[in-house]
Amino acid sequence: MITDAQIERWLREDVGHHDVTNQVPGETTGRLVSKESGVAAGLEAAMGVFEYLDVAVTDRIADGTEIDSGDELLQVEGAARDVLRGERVAVNLAGHASGIATRTRTAVDAAREARRASETRAATARERRTESDTVAIAATRKTTPGLRGLEKRAVVVGGGDTHRLDLSHMVMVKDNHVAEMGLESAIAHFQAQTSFATKIDVEVETVADAPRAAEAGADIVLLDNMTPPETRAAVDELADYEGVLAEASGGITVGDVPDYAATGVDVISMGSLTHSAPSLDLSFRTGD
Repeated sequence: MITDAQIERWLREDVGHHDVTNQVPGETTGRLVSKESGVAAGLEAAMGVFEYLDVAVTDRIADGTEIDSGDELLQVEGAARDVLRGERVAVNLAGHASGIATRTRTAVDAAREARRASETRAATARERRTESDTVAIAATRKTTPGLRGLEKRAVVVGGGDTHRLDLSHMVMVKDNHVAEMGLESAIAHFQAQTSFATKIDVEVETVADAPRAAEAGADIVLLDNMTPPETRAAVDELADYEGVLAEASGGITVGDVPDYAATGVDVISMGSLTHSAPSLDLSFRTGD
């Protein structure tokens, strides 16, 4: 949910203490228009900016809609001064979110296609895992401070998974924890502190450590910085641990997604969905 306090901060940052540029008399209309194809997102935030300024939003498309160059995403009408004050913040938010949604949709489609291509192979435990096209493309906590909610929602409308929203949502046993306490001891330490409802995701860096983590009680085994062949081998090792999910992570790009999806992992988590997605090119036009 976008709050008035967030919107006020965004506008204050852009308007400053004395806005000369937008002192324009009269009423006007405005349209948010895409200059390239992609997936629309962030329109709730853009609408919130205009409504905060008492500018009426007369029409908008739904987040998650696939768009082409020239498509209108949102229409407004109101005092020209307020329309112009809101337009840059609205364009920046929607462009940033739409870029994330577009990259996420591309990754999701690539993963689904790779899984479907593997459906005919079901001889081994790993290959049985590839029969489903439900491999999740997940974001990470590599988000822009103050914009995590916007960015995570953009991942969702692109067809991805939010992963954990903050530190309270799941325990992640990372390499630093293992270095301090050892793998099994670190898992036991966090099991003793968490609710039965809290999942434990354990990061491992070698194929051999994947079954160790599962045996020690991991709900999810994160295969960190492994190549696709190493990931495939680790998935094979985890096949006998019912209910334990395999997650691939570590510098995975959209171009890498098919290779990782074909390994049989349940989740592919990608920091690049949020920290490296280019903004979708949007434009705001006033008048008829």
